Amino acid sequence: MRKQLVTALLFLTFAIPSSVFSASEEEHKHDAVAESQPSSSKLESGKGWRVVRSVEMGASGKFIQLVLIDHNVYTDKTVYSAVINRLCNENDEFCRIRFWSQERFVPEKAAMTIEQNKQLRAEYLVNKAAGTKQLRWSCTVDPDKTHCF
Repeated sequence: MRKQLVTALLFLTFAIPSSVFSASEEEHKHDAVAESQPSSSKLESGKGWRVVRSVEMGASGKFIQLVLIDHNVYTDKTVYSAVINRLCNENDEFCRIRFWSQERFVPEKAAMTIEQNKQLRAEYLVNKAAGTKQLRWSCTVDPDKTHCF
């Protein structure tokens, strides 16, 4: 009996064409992804990096770009500069970018776990309303203990 049940489940798993799922279910899946990214922007990438996702900070309308730096170049600060120049414009009122070198640590949302925070390689923030502009490095990228985190 159990073998027949397993066979039937396998048949159903592989035999049901994907067209039986309604278009509204598919649209709902895409909407859920779109909520974490600004709808007007395509995720950027460049040599040695790519934006994994863009997440909103609460309901503020402000987004954090979560960027993956190739692990073999994560100590090369010119890669970070290229990302900042590509993703942030001089006229932007707000721009925040967080960088990791291992994709498994890139968070799904703005809040980070302790381990994700430990694996953060750098963070760039411009908030003109608060008068803030800073670029912070992890000590694995910049070992100068006077300004690394």
